[in-house]
Amino acid sequence: ALRKGSELEKAFATAALVYSSAAGPRGELARGDARRLLQTQFPSFIQGQENKPKYQEIISALDEESENKMDFEDFMILLVSVALMSDLLREIRNVKTTK
Repeated sequence: ALRKGSELEKAFATAALVYSSAAGPRGELARGDARRLLQTQFPSFIQGQENKPKYQEIISALDEESENKMDFEDFMILLVSVALMSDLLREIRNVKTTK
């Protein structure tokens, strides 16, 4: 359906597909499963974040409420939060400014 879609549309569709494949029948994802998805599907963004207080806060919340469910909106907020604090995002910005 997105063969002619933009790169951003394809990226968003991929995130939605990954979420959908991991979510339960009601379309919700356990917070513990969200943590595992971060580790398996977002490793370049979380690499080196383990000692950052904000990252630890996010992961602790996922661990403490591991059985609680999150919807797709909450999952996307989680991804954006982790991406914004990542060293990879900073590296991408640096490459763009040095060109």
